[in-house]
Amino acid sequence: MSPKLAVLQASQPSSGSHPVPHLQQTKRNRRPVRLFPFLGYILRPASYKGRNVPIMSKPPKIPESVLVVIHTPELDVLVIERHDRPGFWQSVTGSKDHIDEPLVLTAAREVAEETGIVVGSPAVPERSLIDWHHQIEYDIYPEWRHRYAEGVVRNVEHQFSLLVPHCVEVTLAPREHTAFLWLPFREAAAKCFSSSNREAILQLPERLAEHSR
Repeated sequence: MSPKLAVLQASQPSSGSHPVPHLQQTKRNRRPVRLFPFLGYILRPASYKGRNVPIMSKPPKIPESVLVVIHTPELDVLVIERHDRPGFWQSVTGSKDHIDEPLVLTAAREVAEETGIVVGSPAVPERSLIDWHHQIEYDIYPEWRHRYAEGVVRNVEHQFSLLVPHCVEVTLAPREHTAFLWLPFREAAAKCFSSSNREAILQLPERLAEHSR
C-alpha cells in the first residue's frame, strides 16, 4: 500500500447496484480523492488533513497477498518498475490490509493504489477482474522480512487477472513505482524479476481460456 494513501472505511451502498466510482478533490491541495463505493472503501492522499480522517499506522504486513496481471484484449501486459529496486519489473502486487479483507477487494485496492485504474468504473467493470483461484507459497526476500512479524519468512500469493482497454490511463504511485510498460505477454514475462510473476504472465492465455469455458 502506498504511504501516500490512507484507506478509510465508507458506508456500503444500500441498493444492489454499484455506483460508478468517481473523483473528488480536497479544498486544501486539490489532489484527487478516488472513491470505491462498491468496495466500501475510500482512498485519500495521506496528507489530507480534514476532520475525522485518521491515518492508519503501519502494522506488520500480513503474509497473504495478491498478484494481478493487468492485460488488454490483445494480451499486452502492464509491468511496473519498483522505486526501491530500479530495474525490477513486476505486475501489481500487495498484501491484505487486514486478515479478513476479501481477496477481490485486496486486488482491486492494490490495482487502484499502484496504477490508478479503478475496478468498477465504466471502462473497467467488475467482471473484468478474474480470480484464478490459484495460489502459490514462496520465501519472502530476506531484505523485505523486516516488514513482517518476527519469524515470518513465507508468503501466500493469490493470482488474478484484469482486462482493461488498450487506452486506459495509468497513474503510478511514485513512492512505489517509477515507470510502466505495455508489452506482449511473453516479453512482459521475460521482463519480470520474480520467477512466479513470470510464470503467472505466461499462464495468462490458458487461464483466460479456462475462465471462458
